[in-house]
Amino acid sequence: MSRFEDLVAEGKTVPTEGWDFSWFAGRATEQRPPWGYAKLLADRMAKAEAALDIQTGGGEVLASVPVAPPVVAATESWQPNLEIARRNLAKFRATVVEVDDAADLPFPVDHFDLVVSRHPVVTRWDEVRRVLRPNGAYFSQQVGSGSVRELTDFMMGPQLASADASRDPFMTTAGTSAIAATARAEAAGLEVVDVRQEALRMEFHDIAAVIHFLRKVIWIVPDFTVDVYRDRLAELHDLIERQGPFVAYSQRFLIEARKS
Repeated sequence: MSRFEDLVAEGKTVPTEGWDFSWFAGRATEQRPPWGYAKLLADRMAKAEAALDIQTGGGEVLASVPVAPPVVAATESWQPNLEIARRNLAKFRATVVEVDDAADLPFPVDHFDLVVSRHPVVTRWDEVRRVLRPNGAYFSQQVGSGSVRELTDFMMGPQLASADASRDPFMTTAGTSAIAATARAEAAGLEVVDVRQEALRMEFHDIAAVIHFLRKVIWIVPDFTVDVYRDRLAELHDLIERQGPFVAYSQRFLIEARKS
């Protein structure tokens, strides 16, 4: 079997559950945003009374905080992640609820003083405001528009720039701009108190890393399968073998908003 086929077979079989990216060590790299989301999250969690993590994945980021508030809840839409999140967040006695990304949140009005989310697929700003207590805060690191577009364009051909696909004035989808997210937060009645954004260098050192990444982060190439994209994967493999790592840039922004 060729090196390409070996790497393809490996990339196809790595489990994609949860948001643990440790498998990529030595095979792909991504710069970290300068603001340090995990540390800022820990600071806010230590001061909160009741917190909600929306689209928690496997709960890995929330589980990293050293001190959690007395009340912790989390939502997740993908079934394989639910049990992982429940295990990771059991030490906080967290309630982990299955909720579709775009659905209403199953919590009462004014229930949380802190709502957080790292890389949400959808942000329902109207629901965030509803469940926040007065003076409560929403704190989130999100995926900016055009994230990893170099890889998208290589696999699918050049893509036309598009506005946020959602027509709902209170809903932001993954891949939106910080400006659009700010406008929707304000339209929902929240006050945006902080916005920061960065472009971060990524390097893919082999085609197995590319395949696993595209299987895990499904919005980069929405219809990705190895069979459909085998020719492009073979071309990218050859390019990496000849020239070194494939370079792309992730777009990230941090946003914090408060309910008056």
